[in-house]
Amino acid sequence: MKILVTGGAGYIGSVFTEHLCDHGHNVLVVDNLSEGHQAAVDPRAQLEVVDLNETARLGDLMKAHGSEAVVHFAANALVGESMKNPAKYYGNNVTGGLSLLNAMVTAGVPKIVFSSTCATYGIPDSLPITESTIQRPVNPYGHSKLTFEGMLRWYGEIHGIEPVIFRYFNAAGASPRFGEHHRVETHLIPNILFAAQGRQGEIKIFGDDYDTPDGTAIRDYIHVLDLASAHRIAVETSITGQFNLGTGCGHSVKEVIEACRSVTGREIITETCPRRAGDPPRLVASIDKARSVLGWEPRFTDIAETIKTAWNWHEANPKGYADIIEQLTPDQPSSSKAA
Repeated sequence: MKILVTGGAGYIGSVFTEHLCDHGHNVLVVDNLSEGHQAAVDPRAQLEVVDLNETARLGDLMKAHGSEAVVHFAANALVGESMKNPAKYYGNNVTGGLSLLNAMVTAGVPKIVFSSTCATYGIPDSLPITESTIQRPVNPYGHSKLTFEGMLRWYGEIHGIEPVIFRYFNAAGASPRFGEHHRVETHLIPNILFAAQGRQGEIKIFGDDYDTPDGTAIRDYIHVLDLASAHRIAVETSITGQFNLGTGCGHSVKEVIEACRSVTGREIITETCPRRAGDPPRLVASIDKARSVLGWEPRFTDIAETIKTAWNWHEANPKGYADIIEQLTPDQPSSSKAA
């Protein structure tokens, strides 16, 4: 298939692009490289440096490529930043998403697979979180994703676009070639691994008085390769709808830190701090629908195994993508237009 991937130079998008190429698909990546890295794009894919708001150019690229589906990862995704600068999140995640949908209508692309988030649920009343759990986001990031989910419904009814919505829990891990490298890192596992490498100091534990077995918050960590396989199933089939993607099992902050100590064999110093406002005690997915409808099952259910893949990548690439630029072909296709 010919598949257009937005945000394919980012963390999850890069691993998914590699996964598609491994399965013989023709992939066009569009990314403005504001957060992504050109070196993170598999050299078997074509890269065009384009912003989501360039509607006409997106439509032209889809037509020229013959795109049969869009997989939409491109988004701003920092919860704290969204609380300080909501305009950025609505501008990119909503207005940029609208531009993408209009380009799809113009080019006649029939299907979109959307990278949404469990942040659309906010603080749930009960666990595990199912697809029917009430969506009450508590920050502009989650609300921007929920807004785009609503837009997909109407573009489906009016223009016939077929949407698949994946609500991720906590993405983690790496493939052997592509891993997690954010310019501002806020995720727990890479920050713990940075501490193990001596790249930063103690790890802050925000709250140890939650109603959980060890007092620290519990989250559901899903391997990025498992996310990639779910997206490929969605692209290759006629399935539509909304699905949670996680493991169905939660791990506390202290458990993750201990697993990182075990995997790395390094000392990791922690500091306990007050809770952060709005942090739920537990967020764990129900993945029954993804199992039954998609026929999908996460392969990485051992948190230590997931952490090991991330550790291997960070050890091989201590400077992130600055370390692997030479591995990519020098004539990798790219437009000269930066967003």
